[in-house]
Amino acid sequence: MKEQNATYRITDLETTERPRERLEKLGAENLSTAELLAILLRVGVQGENAVQVGHRLLKDFGNLYGLHRAAFEDVCNERGIGPAKAAQIKAAIELGKRMASEAPEELPAIHSPADAAALVQYDMSALEQEELRVMLLDTRNRVVHTSVVYRGSLNSSQVRVGELFKTAVRRSAAAIIVVHNHPSGDPTPSPDDVAITRAVVQAGKLLDIEVLDHLVIGRGAGRFVSMKERGLGFA
Repeated sequence: MKEQNATYRITDLETTERPRERLEKLGAENLSTAELLAILLRVGVQGENAVQVGHRLLKDFGNLYGLHRAAFEDVCNERGIGPAKAAQIKAAIELGKRMASEAPEELPAIHSPADAAALVQYDMSALEQEELRVMLLDTRNRVVHTSVVYRGSLNSSQVRVGELFKTAVRRSAAAIIVVHNHPSGDPTPSPDDVAITRAVVQAGKLLDIEVLDHLVIGRGAGRFVSMKERGLGFA
């Protein structure tokens, strides 16, 4: 009975398999996501060590993005988690999100659609509703500011093009990049996306502010569409 009720700890693993020791020896980048979660969890539950619990969490929520999107209560309700461990997981994910959004000492320069997407992918791919943001760039294509302009379902009749340029005009931006997400996870542009893009590009020409791109962010790493690359709204 004592063995059946045992809690499986990291120390029950062979030294060479323990996540903390592997991180110290190999670096965090060489650990699996489940192993990184195990370091936060510290102990497992009956029948599962911490690494196995990490694997279960990723399976139950789909992946790390799913865990990021999940409600705090849903994470708490996972077997062996509870409020304390759920808080640790959510806090770690939030730290990663904030690090990704903080501007380094040198302003990030945009050389490709992938560069722009990388700045917002982590955050926007996990949003439950649509959000439209505008990146402001200087004459060297460095991002000097990003603002949220709209939240909620977007269509061409709701979006006021002037709102997208308000901050750009005030801060004398040389160019902008428009970015919005599709909560469905599919970044395929809709007809409304094309209509919005066409209107924004035309307005940019009148204001002498170049519209470099309109990105649609999907769910998961690297899932985005550059509407300029596809010639949608930029003709």
